[in-house]
Order: sequence, then C-alpha cells, then structure tokens
Amino acid sequence: MTSVLFVVSAARMWELTDGTRHPTGYWAEELATPHRIFSEAGWSIDIATPGGVAPTAEKSSLGIASGMPGHRRRVTAYLDAIAADLTHPIPLDQVNETQYDLVFYPGGHGPMVDLAFDETSGSLLTRRLRSGKPLALLGHGVAAILAAKNPHNPCAPSPFADYQVTGISTVEEKLSPFGRKIPWFLEDRLAEIGVYYHKARIPFRPFIVQDRHLYTGQNPASSEALAHCLLDDIG
Repeated sequence: MTSVLFVVSAARMWELTDGTRHPTGYWAEELATPHRIFSEAGWSIDIATPGGVAPTAEKSSLGIASGMPGHRRRVTAYLDAIAADLTHPIPLDQVNETQYDLVFYPGGHGPMVDLAFDETSGSLLTRRLRSGKPLALLGHGVAAILAAKNPHNPCAPSPFADYQVTGISTVEEKLSPFGRKIPWFLEDRLAEIGVYYHKARIPFRPFIVQDRHLYTGQNPASSEALAHCLLDDIG
C-alpha cells in the first residue's frame, strides 16, 4: 500500500508588521483535498506536526476566501471526518520519513511561522531531497524548504538551490486583506536561497511545477491538480 506523510504546521498565531496577531494555521483545502484524493486511492496517510501539537485550520480558509459555499461545506465535512487523525498527530521528531512513499507539506500561513525555521523539518527535507523519493509542497508549505541546510556545512548553498519550484506569489499575498502587513514574502526568500521560482500568469489559478522528484503547487487552487499529478506518478 502506498503511504503518505503529511507534515502540517502547528502554528496558531502570526505577528504582523503592525504588531497585531493574526490567527493562522494550515489552509483547509490544501490539506483536505489532497488527503481525500489519496485516501480514495487507497493510500495510507499519517499526519505529523512539530511537537505533536494538534494543527488548526486557518479561519479564513473556511470562509469566503476558500470558494463557493458548496465547496466550503465539502472541505469542512471532510476535515470533520478525519478529526481524530488531526487531533492526535505524530510528533515530527519521531517520524522516519524513509517509511513513506511520499512526504507532503500543505500550506496556510502557518508554515511561515514554524516550518520555515524548524530544524527537524529542515533536516527531514534535506534527507528526503537527497533520497530521490517523492516530495511535495503546496502554497505557503513551500516555505518549509527555507529551513533545509547542508548538515556538514550550514553555510553552504541550500540543498534546494537550482531546483524549479512554485509557491504562493507576492502578488497573491498582497491581494489578501492583510497582505501589506506580512513580515516577509515567500517569493523573495526563495530567490535568496537560489531556487528558480515560477508562477501562473494569473493569480489564484492552478499551477504546479515538477523538477525531478520535487513537486510544488502555487496556491489552494492547485491542490487538486498537484494531488492528481502525484497519484499518476506514484500510483
């Protein structure tokens, strides 16, 4: 049976540039849609978070920003159906990623708070990239690669340098209600570590990039396309 590890942010608050605290977490669609597609394919799924803390869905990901009412209801219902797994995730430092056919990072602003700086996650990503086994990151989840370092030389270029990726764009960030208060933009940080960033011509449209065994999706709208791409490739 194909097995998947979801690595999910445990963050709940994000301090913005004006000092206000914005409730955050994972983006509902980015977790629910791939999880459902993989589950319907018969794949085995585990969920891990830093510290084994139960993750929180970003409130805005369950509101108007997440699409039409029917779609929101389906996403919410699916999250309710897997609530037991979300309530008791595996502590990330107890995970052996080699046991999984796929490691998947959903987004939401949460990864900008914790996974982008988490050494355990960064080490996992470095090992996974070097293993040649499938690795996928979606939306803000791509921020997690910022924590990946060369274990023998932390000052060396990022293990992800020269890879082609996508992730949430600066334009998409600035179009959010609090976009002008965001402390940093993922697109800028990715350029700083030497990855080649790509995005859709039109914001909020589905867009995925595959480079070798690394798969990335730009935004929540890319959730389904990314999941099906992985399903086709991994089977």
